[in-house]
Amino acid sequence: MAAPAQNTIRERALARGIDLDRLPKHVAIIMDGNGRFAQKQGLMRLWGHRQGYRTLKDVLLSAANLGVEFLTVYAFSAENWRRPEEEVGGLMTLIEEAARHELRGLTENNVRAQVIGRIHEVPSTLRNALEEMTSSTSHNTGITFTLAINYGGRAEIVDAVRSLIEEGVSAESINEEMISERMYAPSLPDPDLMIRTAGELRWSNYLIWQSAYTELFVTDTTWPEFGEEELLAGIAQYQKRTRKFGGLA
Repeated sequence: MAAPAQNTIRERALARGIDLDRLPKHVAIIMDGNGRFAQKQGLMRLWGHRQGYRTLKDVLLSAANLGVEFLTVYAFSAENWRRPEEEVGGLMTLIEEAARHELRGLTENNVRAQVIGRIHEVPSTLRNALEEMTSSTSHNTGITFTLAINYGGRAEIVDAVRSLIEEGVSAESINEEMISERMYAPSLPDPDLMIRTAGELRWSNYLIWQSAYTELFVTDTTWPEFGEEELLAGIAQYQKRTRKFGGLA
C-alpha cells in the first residue's frame, strides 16, 4: 500500500454536496463481481480477484482520507468453500500475500486491522499472517479496517449463543445486548452504510445481526471497477435518507 497522495477527496466530496460532518461512521462492503469482471475480459476468475485486491487498497485509503472511521469488507464467506478447489486455494494465497505485503503500508497510514470469522478453520500459514497483521497494527489510531474471512452472519450468532451457554447464562437472562457483546468484534459499531457491488440485491449472510438498521446502497459496478466516485455516490445517497430506527422522523 503506497502512502496517500495529496488529500483532495474531502474537497471532491464537498463539491458533490456531501456534508463532512454527517459521514457514515462505519461502512461495510460486499465486494462482488470479481469473477464476472474477469470473465468479461476472457480471463480466469482469480485474475479478477487480484484486480479486486488492488481496488480494496485504493478504497481503504479513500475512506480513511475522507474521514470514515470503520471499514469492514466481506473477503471470504463461510459458503465460499463450496467454490472450485483451485479458486478457494488461490483466494487463500491471495489473502495471505496481501496480509504480509501490506503490513508496512497499513502501519504507515495508521490503519488498525482486525479479522472476524472462524479463523481457526483457515490454513495455518494464513492464520499466522492475519495474526501478525492484527497484532502489528493494534496500536494504530486511524481507520479500523476489518476483514471478514470464513465469515457467516448466522454462524456468528450461533457462536455468540454457544458462548452464553458455556458461561452458564440462563435463558431468561439473555437479551440483545448480551448477544451483541459476544459477536466476533463487539467493539465494532453497527454499520451505517452497506455497499454492495455488481448489482445483486441480497445480504448474503453478511453482518445480519449488526445490520438490522443499516442503509443499503447497491451499484451495478463490479468490485474491480469500483472507485472513489462510487464510494462518494453511496455516501451521498446515504445522506439523503432519514434513519428512524423504527420510530418517527
